Amino acid sequence: MVPRILIDTAKVPGGEGELRLMKRGADFLISLWGNELMNSRLSGSEKALATIACDRLRGRPKIRMLIGGLGMGFTLRAALAELPKDAEITVVELVPKVIDWARGPMAELFGDCLDDPRVTILERDVGEVIEETRGQWDAILMDVDNGPDGVVREANNRLYGRSGLDMARRALAPGGVLAYWSAASDQAFARRLSSNKGWHTDEIVSRANGAKGARHVIWVTTRL
Repeated sequence: MVPRILIDTAKVPGGEGELRLMKRGADFLISLWGNELMNSRLSGSEKALATIACDRLRGRPKIRMLIGGLGMGFTLRAALAELPKDAEITVVELVPKVIDWARGPMAELFGDCLDDPRVTILERDVGEVIEETRGQWDAILMDVDNGPDGVVREANNRLYGRSGLDMARRALAPGGVLAYWSAASDQAFARRLSSNKGWHTDEIVSRANGAKGARHVIWVTTRL
């Protein structure tokens, strides 16, 4: 068996856990409390988060996209591959070391995407960014935790609550797309999304590794 090698650790602001960046062979892994949050071999659903949203934005000029959570950059790279040259992508990452890892140990994985002129990286709480903006974003893509039931830190729960959904709606431009990634289905959250007037919501199952791997969930909703 190929051993896991610990590369670095990172404290989560406002959380009690410690992120652990590890490498096993050519693969990178990020875990918390012994639970694997990300694996560089299993990127299918994170890429789908971007491609599904981008497909709904076809034909919109000068797209402005907000991505909550940098992670291993799967969603960012997929969005860059889909969006035109006049698009603007803002990635908000709460944990400073995750940004450092992207430019350091995982630089080969990220390639030159962080230096793409369409990309801005903010070291902030994405909830604060959403709360401060009105009608600004054509798309908001959320992958800040393991899903509506916060694992990384309890404060993330508010992003999936009624007030968080209201904030996101105000931050979106008319016809804007709001998409959430989750490791598993959550019926309470699905009902919360569907009950919002002025939204049309779909729940899409996406595999972690193409046609194989765990079944993850993407909720995508459009502001009508």
